[in-house]
Amino acid sequence: MGLIKAAVSAVGSTLGDQWQDLIKCEDLDANTLMIKKTTTSEQISKGSRIIVAPGQIAVIYDSGSIVDATAEEGVYTFDSSTSPSFFGGQFGAVFKEMWQRFTYNGTPAKEQAIFYFNAKEIMDNKFGTATPIPFQDWSHAIPNQMTGSIMPMGVKVRCYGKYTFQIFDPALFMRTYAGTAEKLTKEEITDQMSSEVIASFQNVLNELGNSAHKVPLLELPSQTDEIKHVMDEKVFDEQIRNRGLKLVGFIVESVTPDDESNKKITEYEHNANSMMQQGRVLNVMETAAGNANGAANGFMGIGMMNMASGGMAGGVMANAFGNPQTQPTQAYDPYAQQPAAQPQPAPAAAPVAETPAPTETPVAAEAPAQAPAAGTKVCSNCGEPVTGKFCANCGTPVE
Repeated sequence: MGLIKAAVSAVGSTLGDQWQDLIKCEDLDANTLMIKKTTTSEQISKGSRIIVAPGQIAVIYDSGSIVDATAEEGVYTFDSSTSPSFFGGQFGAVFKEMWQRFTYNGTPAKEQAIFYFNAKEIMDNKFGTATPIPFQDWSHAIPNQMTGSIMPMGVKVRCYGKYTFQIFDPALFMRTYAGTAEKLTKEEITDQMSSEVIASFQNVLNELGNSAHKVPLLELPSQTDEIKHVMDEKVFDEQIRNRGLKLVGFIVESVTPDDESNKKITEYEHNANSMMQQGRVLNVMETAAGNANGAANGFMGIGMMNMASGGMAGGVMANAFGNPQTQPTQAYDPYAQQPAAQPQPAPAAAPVAETPAPTETPVAAEAPAQAPAAGTKVCSNCGEPVTGKFCANCGTPVE
């Protein structure tokens, strides 16, 4: 039993009237994954015409067994006396393996149908993390005080995006999920798939955050190819593949740290900016100190940085160079070996100037006081001659 591809020219000819039944499927939209087509009697007579449109997989079902399948577009003739034709198209290898699993056992036909599967890439499937998931962010690395190495900052993020999937093994999908339902839409499966996609994506995040990849947190949306490569290489979507489906595209649209992680990142960047600013001040001072011609310009720049940073630069400069009117002091190192105290010599006594011995100088004999002229008044206090009412020498009134 199988499908024989009919000549295209015979479709519109009078030979078409000789075919017993015509089975076809209208175009499968992006919401329809599988639909069942059969006759009113649920029996497909020999010579019936089966049409397979582009983007469709036709699977022949007969009393619990899959007897043939094709993903190649065209017109086929159903012939129960022939072996499976396996016009597989892009799924040829899959159909051959499928035939080995579901061989037709020759029992009388009781129910026959054609199941059409959507072979196109199913687009616009959204996913989002209900709770923040952990990530090792190497763009905000921190020192490990125990090992003396650098380690990533542990953060938690919320991620949102879209993915696409495709049916790659219709028999496996039919056996594990679809069964023989009349119709199956993607809404019936995407809720479960979204949970599995998030679980797969979390495994990818753990891989991208390790020391081999070190993907920065905010660069995750641009790592579309790397995410899909890691997912395929590590087979993180194994649960999805076990149902005959595979993820084709994966896009991360937004990555947002939670409140606690955002606070950690803000403090990290603030401290990093402060350390960088201090490093710039020290570099300017070292340049200014080593360049005599540019020292004035260098210290002027430090003064401007000091005003901008609230005096930090001035404090660093004062500690580094000291007051220009005082001698610089050597920084104290508690681990440096201190020299033994040396006894200080007593200060020498100041020399005493020798006083020359006095020499005897002959004193001239005092001349005898001359007696005042007759009629001249004399001060009763000091004995000086007075011409007025008061002594010019001592001011004593003269009577």
